[in-house]
Amino acid sequence: MPLLREDNYTIDDIYALPEGQRAELIDGVIYDMAPPNTIHQRIVSELHYKIVDFIKKNHGSCHVFSAPFAVFLNKDNRNYMEPDLSIICDKDKIDDKGCNGAPDWIIEVVSPSTKNKDYSIKLFKYRTAGVREYWIVNPLTETVQVYDLENNEQSDQYMFHDDIRVCIYNDLVMNISKLLAD
Repeated sequence: MPLLREDNYTIDDIYALPEGQRAELIDGVIYDMAPPNTIHQRIVSELHYKIVDFIKKNHGSCHVFSAPFAVFLNKDNRNYMEPDLSIICDKDKIDDKGCNGAPDWIIEVVSPSTKNKDYSIKLFKYRTAGVREYWIVNPLTETVQVYDLENNEQSDQYMFHDDIRVCIYNDLVMNISKLLAD
């Protein structure tokens, strides 16, 4: 939910938040972030492990970061995001504060409080910033919406039990159900 204020917030306002309070800044509006639940964290952890393992086995140069990790999409002080997973292949975009510019692949795991933002506001921001691929993983519906933004393809929706081919890595296939199997 956005915090209300007449003037626009900046990244300085994000850094001024009390210790431990997480929020995102999109076009000058601050959105509070609730702590993630267990299934959210399991999905993020398993995806993170699978992607890192794939990159290492293939001697890739991309880096995978889990939230909280700052992504400064635009070269302004009005946008600061913390995607659940950010895959960045251009090491020059990474510095001590986070990623400056668009990651190559972003994965967001939906929670009730972020649903509208993930499917609309963030989709628009990621598309216009140059993110190559965007996944929205929804634990409630057990679906994954895949956007191949690099090729301007329409999105595809998959179920957790489907094999999902990653757009930026032709040889990487994900199956959320298998990743979550005990």
